Amino acid sequence: MKETVRILVVGGGYVGMYTALRLQRRLRAGEAEVTVLTPDPYMTYQPFLAEAAAGSIAAAHVVVPLRSLLDRCTVIVGEAHRVDHARRTVTASTLATRYGGGGDIELPYDELVLVPGSVSRTLPVPGLAEAGIGFKTMEEAIGLRNHVLHQLDIASTTRDVETREAALTFLFVGGGFAGVNALAELEDMARYATRYVHNITADDMRWILVEAADRILPEVGATMSEYVVRELRGRNIDVRLGTRLDNCEKQTAVLDDGTVLPTRTVVWTAGVKPHPLLAGTDLPLTGAGRLKVTATLQVDGTEHAWSAGDAAAVPDLAADPDGATACAPNAQHAVRQAKLLADNLVAGLRGAPQAQYRHAYVGSVASLGLHKGVAHLYGRKLKGYPAWLMHRAFHLSRVPTFNRKARVVADWTLAALVKREVAALGSLENPRAAFESAARGDHPPQE
Repeated sequence: MKETVRILVVGGGYVGMYTALRLQRRLRAGEAEVTVLTPDPYMTYQPFLAEAAAGSIAAAHVVVPLRSLLDRCTVIVGEAHRVDHARRTVTASTLATRYGGGGDIELPYDELVLVPGSVSRTLPVPGLAEAGIGFKTMEEAIGLRNHVLHQLDIASTTRDVETREAALTFLFVGGGFAGVNALAELEDMARYATRYVHNITADDMRWILVEAADRILPEVGATMSEYVVRELRGRNIDVRLGTRLDNCEKQTAVLDDGTVLPTRTVVWTAGVKPHPLLAGTDLPLTGAGRLKVTATLQVDGTEHAWSAGDAAAVPDLAADPDGATACAPNAQHAVRQAKLLADNLVAGLRGAPQAQYRHAYVGSVASLGLHKGVAHLYGRKLKGYPAWLMHRAFHLSRVPTFNRKARVVADWTLAALVKREVAALGSLENPRAAFESAARGDHPPQE
């Protein structure tokens, strides 16, 4: 009898989840065993992070539990540290090995799908590691929401002018989708919150967006990019193009144009880079650190290894027939690549021909806060309320599973009928603080 093929998917993001989902639907019984190794037991739908931070969508409804969705796969929550493709093994740690001892584990495989995604791309800016806040995970999004609301509390209760100014100054670095969406949604939320905060008005806050390039949101085109800048500036948001952050130590941000800003909030959304795991493999990489792959999504010159998404330099045949240009690292490509990767892997197991990835970019949508947005989809350009509706409709159609779609629609419907929630739940970041204080005999926080 033919032995069951062991397929190991490293990464549970867009590509990892959709690849595993497609595999469990396409594989015959006993044909292969699929194992997913992922740092988190869920996939985060990142386009909704800004709305989760603003409170428009519940955080739990933006994530997709992997075990319930991938019910015919084995999901292992753990961190991959090394890939030895020559030996067909991945070395990883799990919660059990971290806290129970016993050392790392080795996961053998016959077919490898290496899709760890990307991490935030940072620069050697003094103070960034200590003061910066990322915006790539659900934990960061909710942490930023709590942080912003805490700053309003600080400014409301302090008599120190410098402390108040620093608390009410919010600096965002990076003018891509993540930065613009996060800033626009949180500014909208904070503006609403000032109705209920003593001693603060919306005009007291200062929001700054810093972008090193000469425009923001380049994906929506020059005209729409200029519209977004006008829209943000019309809301008294300071948009600075061609500007970089030089220093953010001691609650002070220094820009390369000489501006000095007292601030307690520096949000870093200046791009992504391939996951560091890729450097610890024996697989071929590009100069930018991404895996070299062919148009069939196989690792170049390597058998039984596959990749796609942010971790891979997939030839963009739709834009460049010669394949010299790689696809942009975005969700639109990632989802489609994942499905083709699974189809090609199954075809390879069965000795069938494989297809090449070819997808024309359909455009982009972005929310700029409640009832405001910009869209450039299928050649059509929209702005304002129609674009905001397009943003919601487009991403609702892309959210995995009917369960998530229904929950998101319920959140939106409820938000339209009742007042916005603007309570900070900072204790979620340290839930044992009150108990530890009581156990030590300290004065416990008042309820």
